[in-house]
Amino acid sequence: LLTLKSKHKHVCSFPKGVFWDTLPDELLLAIFAYLPLNDLLKVSLVCKRWHCLSFDESLWQSLDLTGRSLLPGVIGQLLPAGVTVFRCPRSHIGNPLFKTSKPLRVQHMDLSNCTVSAADLQSILCRCEKLQNLSLEGLVLSDDIIKSIAKNPSLRRLNLCGCSGFSATALKLMLNSCSMLEELNLSWCDFTATHVKAAVNHVASKVTQLNLSGYRQNLQIPDIKTLVERCPFLVHLDLSDSVMLKPECFQYFHRLFFLQHLCLSRCYQISPAALVELGEIPTLKTLQVFGIVTHRSLQLLRETLPNMKINCSHFTSIARPTVGSKKNREIWGIKCRLTLRNRNGF
Repeated sequence: LLTLKSKHKHVCSFPKGVFWDTLPDELLLAIFAYLPLNDLLKVSLVCKRWHCLSFDESLWQSLDLTGRSLLPGVIGQLLPAGVTVFRCPRSHIGNPLFKTSKPLRVQHMDLSNCTVSAADLQSILCRCEKLQNLSLEGLVLSDDIIKSIAKNPSLRRLNLCGCSGFSATALKLMLNSCSMLEELNLSWCDFTATHVKAAVNHVASKVTQLNLSGYRQNLQIPDIKTLVERCPFLVHLDLSDSVMLKPECFQYFHRLFFLQHLCLSRCYQISPAALVELGEIPTLKTLQVFGIVTHRSLQLLRETLPNMKINCSHFTSIARPTVGSKKNREIWGIKCRLTLRNRNGF
């Protein structure tokens, strides 16, 4: 309370005879809505009434705990408070210890590169049924986790870049269930050829942005044919590091009437001269071909295809929650209001 008085004097000055205890809940909630996370947690310790009000779901819609060390029980207390936007990449997440079995309200969640056990992650995801955007980049998953993801029919963006630990059967189930997916990043997962076949044969037809890079010998030209037939609305396609692809696959790219961005970096069987053919795709705006063109070839290619931006970006943004500066506190364009100011554990 002392912190609240010293930092927010404009909300502590009342007419004579008016006290905190006489304020209605609605007014206190309006005041609490101006508090940063640190102060909100402090006022929750003042009394039972303030504790109840400080965890009102209207105050906890968006939460950013990036890079924190979250003790056991923290996630289990905070997420059920009504969080719909949860940003928590690069954090250490202890056992959630949920005290309720009610489904969470989380719709947008980024747990990329966290330190969290598969069991604790499953404890979180099994309570999620309203997810629209999800990023689990770099995590070790399980079939149960993939099946929990499959229970989110409204999922639009999914980033599983660099994930491992789940079967091709579970992947197939999830892709068949998440039929509303528009952006999907399955790059550099610990996939076998069977996983890649499952991804290509069952990816949602509504997908407009797809990253299947990193599969070297496991992604073949017939897979590209199947992919194009399943996903005719592709706008952004990344097939980098697929060394089995040859210029023969270009015929299928011509069938993608909405294709604007194509990534074929380090597809070493595609020569710089063959890339000229891609200029015949009228919708194509950008082409990433790092590793297969020399500096001289790149200059000639740019002169030959003057209306196309070539090698303008090293990184893909497909389904990723935050693009650009690490100081960007937004995920998928949504800014989180509650965030801790210090760097201590929680």
